[in-house]
Amino acid sequence: MLTKRVAIIGLGVTGLSCVNFYRKKGVTVSVFDTRMVPPGKDQLDPNTDLIIGPLSAQLLCQYDTLVVSPGIAIATPAINAAINAGVEVIGDIELFARELNTAQYQHTKLVTITGSNGKSTVTSLLGEMAAHANVKVAVGGNIGVPALDLLANDITLYILELSSFQLETTESLNADISTILNISEDHLDRYSSYQAYISAKHKIYAQSKTVLINRDDPLTYTEKTPQFSFGFDQQQYGLIQQQDGFYLSFEQQPLLACSLLKLSGKHNWMNALAAIALGKQVDLAMPAMLQTLQSYSGLKHRCEFVKEVNGVRWINDSKATNVGATLAALLGLSDTIQGKVHVILGGDGKGADFSELKPVLNEIKGQILCFGQDAQLIAKQHQQAIIVKSLDQAIKHISEYAVSGDLAILTPACASLDMYKNFMARGDHFIELVESLVGDA
Repeated sequence: MLTKRVAIIGLGVTGLSCVNFYRKKGVTVSVFDTRMVPPGKDQLDPNTDLIIGPLSAQLLCQYDTLVVSPGIAIATPAINAAINAGVEVIGDIELFARELNTAQYQHTKLVTITGSNGKSTVTSLLGEMAAHANVKVAVGGNIGVPALDLLANDITLYILELSSFQLETTESLNADISTILNISEDHLDRYSSYQAYISAKHKIYAQSKTVLINRDDPLTYTEKTPQFSFGFDQQQYGLIQQQDGFYLSFEQQPLLACSLLKLSGKHNWMNALAAIALGKQVDLAMPAMLQTLQSYSGLKHRCEFVKEVNGVRWINDSKATNVGATLAALLGLSDTIQGKVHVILGGDGKGADFSELKPVLNEIKGQILCFGQDAQLIAKQHQQAIIVKSLDQAIKHISEYAVSGDLAILTPACASLDMYKNFMARGDHFIELVESLVGDA
């Protein structure tokens, strides 16, 4: 039974999806937003009450249910006061879960994915696998479409990426399988401690019939069963090495040569294994999953495969706007290919400490090109680094030097605003330049 008085806290795309969900149920809601011109205001039904300004504890306590957008902390004083007054506080994912648990959706399956890194890649990859297997799939949550907007009678598989913020207000998922891909320090401005962040992530396991853990990250471990696991060793979903290189494997049996993946880097090998494990649990056909892995280029601007020219693979990682993201992209990358890795870095470092790059750059055997505002500072981290004036020059230099079997990657470790409108424009320029490279006849 839906409650009589419902308040949506925070508009935007998520808040709008909640308003529309309740409207279809015949329930009138109020919307609260602290912003003077909240995004989505122009799409809001004029009959819906919109209360602008600081949240009032007195007002919120008059409602039966608050549906709080994930960007708003439930520790906010007015919301906390409502909780103490006995008001139910949930999020859009909880609304989605309750609806999915009704008889109307009894034949659907649900996969839920969280983690500090890689969750968007695994979510979108699994969605591509399902589509390739001719499964009617809907993908969203923390990526793309809000979960409530995905609800439809013809969907047989839902795949949701979930953030720790969304999990805080969710209790009823009842997923067929869920995973925490990995955990590292993040959002500590929102949580009272690192442990509180970890605990929020772990809420996903309690709401799942089966779980998938990362053998290489103890922070993902749980005693809940049944469980599967993925990792760099040869157990369950893992890696095996044969004469011609590494293979994705299950129970030490080869599934696919890692060299056939368009996704680059060991971290993406793990993402591939996680997607296979999740897909297998919801009965996706293995041939379809393996075929998808050979064509999936990755998310736009995130270690995205662009093109192979004269045997050289070109990767666009323009979204790496900080040192940590570049470290993740480069760590162990040389071990995954036959040839050398060539790296393009640079832009506005926003005062970052580039010395953290030194160890991983020392592993790079190919060219290191630096451009943009902080090119000089980055170049100091490697004695062989070369400073160029532009992305055009960097690509031209690598294209003349690289040979078949090599890999070239734009992973800037910097923001783009010194030379581009945003990281997307930088990545698009990189793609345009690579597309214009001419291969040998």
